[in-house]
Amino acid sequence: MARPKKITDSLGRERKATRRSFGKVERLPSGYYRARYTGPDGKTYSAPMTFTTVTDADAWLATQRAAIVAGTWTPSTARGAHEAQADRSQTLAAYATSWISTRTNARGDHLKPRTQAEYERLLRLPDPAREGDQGGPLAPLALLPLIEITPARVRTWRANLLATGAKTQTSRAYGLLNAIMRTAAEDDRIIDTNPCTVKGGQSTHTGRKVVPPTETELEAIVSAITPRFRALVTVAAWGGLRYGEATALRAKDVTVERDEAGGVIAVRINVGRAVTHSAGQGFVVGSTKSEAGLRPVAIFGQDAEIVADHVRGMIGDALLFPAADGVSFLSQSAFWKHWNAARTAAGRPDMPFHALRHHSATAYAEAGATAAENNARHGWSTATVGMRYQHATDRADQLAARMRRHTPAR
Repeated sequence: MARPKKITDSLGRERKATRRSFGKVERLPSGYYRARYTGPDGKTYSAPMTFTTVTDADAWLATQRAAIVAGTWTPSTARGAHEAQADRSQTLAAYATSWISTRTNARGDHLKPRTQAEYERLLRLPDPAREGDQGGPLAPLALLPLIEITPARVRTWRANLLATGAKTQTSRAYGLLNAIMRTAAEDDRIIDTNPCTVKGGQSTHTGRKVVPPTETELEAIVSAITPRFRALVTVAAWGGLRYGEATALRAKDVTVERDEAGGVIAVRINVGRAVTHSAGQGFVVGSTKSEAGLRPVAIFGQDAEIVADHVRGMIGDALLFPAADGVSFLSQSAFWKHWNAARTAAGRPDMPFHALRHHSATAYAEAGATAAENNARHGWSTATVGMRYQHATDRADQLAARMRRHTPAR
């Protein structure tokens, strides 16, 4: 193809770029012309191809302006049919991989390792090496092009997943899909609309409530569990630490206060990090779940004595609750056999370890803590989250008695 003829002005100078009422045409070093303009969204868009003449470039600009005037313009229109189709044809799995790696919150922070691992689990494709493996909840949609994920297909997928009885999994998977597709539609504009249109689609849960242990059950658990884990149960049940926060603790994070006779008054724990684990990354030490999770926690009385006895002789960076080798982080799977035996002995085989945190929040509120004080102790950002952890106790008769009216003396 012959190189296009140069455009010059009346003085013979080569005209590098031409501005007009709409858009701009610029001559490139190759001799071809590039057309670009500012779209209704304030962003600059270039033609997906170069032109041999200014007339051809102007013609392309005219089609873009006409689309804007007619109200049919989209970023896909600007990029051209070929590029737009390439974007829309990428699979959910491919787009989600990029979405996860670039996702940030309002403060510009990337996803926490545990959150990223959870998203990857929900999107996981079936493993051919594992017979019968069906992958994560979103696997049936993962290899579909974005453009083929329609509202009808989303409803069918969700209904099939609900039919398995996995209500909480359905809620989480739908919430992730909704967030991904909303970005594709509203931010990247590579699909026309978000296909996740089910009202309340991510509000479906099992309805099962976490029931914290009674004082008798908790005492039975502490007595039955392997001795080296009694302090771990204590910091969760009376300090409200999450499992990842507790297993990230090191000796330097704990201060023991004693009276003049050497008796333990309190232990003060500085919660400043958490450890997570994923199949792809192994153990990752990072910040707490939120900024509110950075907090001091004090424990008093006999529970403080349990923790103080546990940390005796530990110094510096020594892990408080290491794995069997004494230096590695304690995985939940390794701890489970100890926990399961103890909760079963207490008559609570149904109780998850996280129920100890519920116990802590309820006991703190019962002791008179305000909602704000409970939030601060347990590292919650909002009162709504904190209320989920507070449970009714057997103080109903006591409270009712306090509010009774007294008969006036005659």
